[in-house]
Amino acid sequence: MKAIVRSEYGSPDVLQLKEVAKPAPNDNEVLVRVHASSVNMADVDYLLGRPRFARLFTGLGKPKISALGLDVAGQVEAVGEGVSRFQPGDEVFGDLTEHGFGAFAEYVCASEKAFASKPIGLTFDEAATIPQAAVMALQGLRGERRIQTGHKVLINGAGGNIGPFAVQIAKHFGAEVTGVDTTYKLDMLRSIGADHLIDYTKEDYTKRGERYDRILDVAAYRSVFASRRVLGPDGIYVMVPGSMAAVFQAMILGPLISMASHQKMGMLKWKPFNQDDVAFLSELLEAGTVKPVIDRSYSLSEVPEALRYQSEGRTRGKIVINM
Repeated sequence: MKAIVRSEYGSPDVLQLKEVAKPAPNDNEVLVRVHASSVNMADVDYLLGRPRFARLFTGLGKPKISALGLDVAGQVEAVGEGVSRFQPGDEVFGDLTEHGFGAFAEYVCASEKAFASKPIGLTFDEAATIPQAAVMALQGLRGERRIQTGHKVLINGAGGNIGPFAVQIAKHFGAEVTGVDTTYKLDMLRSIGADHLIDYTKEDYTKRGERYDRILDVAAYRSVFASRRVLGPDGIYVMVPGSMAAVFQAMILGPLISMASHQKMGMLKWKPFNQDDVAFLSELLEAGTVKPVIDRSYSLSEVPEALRYQSEGRTRGKIVINM
């Protein structure tokens, strides 16, 4: 089978499309013929080996795993002993974050826990956009204090991979949603239901004087203190990990602010492909309440170009790798 592999950290130039052995399922594993995958910033990070401390887990001098790709959608071709949830022919989607990566390939083999049944009515391309971005969006918006009807929710970085899902999920919860992003992404955000739009190239959302009940910060280019200024007295601020400086602030300063007030500030505690969250999202997707936004598609051989485009931060929604 064909797969995208690399033997070193670096730019997309280090990637190669190679013929590799087709895997076979072990006990409790399923073999999936990949119909589509999608690209996340995590794929770019794994490619580059950043942040540096992450190499303690992914390999110091060179990557322990040569494969790349996290989101996958396809059809079960074979199952190992002990698999009870799937059988050959089933249409599935999944997240390989905790299962060895490798979605940029014609076949993947992983634990049945990495997969769920593809939502009815979605194409494979659409299903492939869901596993990481939509789950992160949902987990960033839910918590012990649920969003109530009429709550004001701001999503910073609303036009990228995670943001369009967050806008639609927040609207489902009954929120009044403000999306922050660059000029050419605003029409897309308006089309999926954002109530208010802020062009960050022209205006700083932390200086407008508006207060919000919830802020989901996907872009994370403002300090937590700046964001706190526009957070309501009982507001919640959640940062999706970005730059190391932003992560440090969210991890260290966020809990201190939370202890000193009713405001809660911190970093997203991501649980990859949590099955309860996936089931909840599948209901919204099957009902048409949430719709994937696809920027563009690439073939398997064009994965390097797809990762270059992702790294530029210009995506409006998700990039799909179509097999």
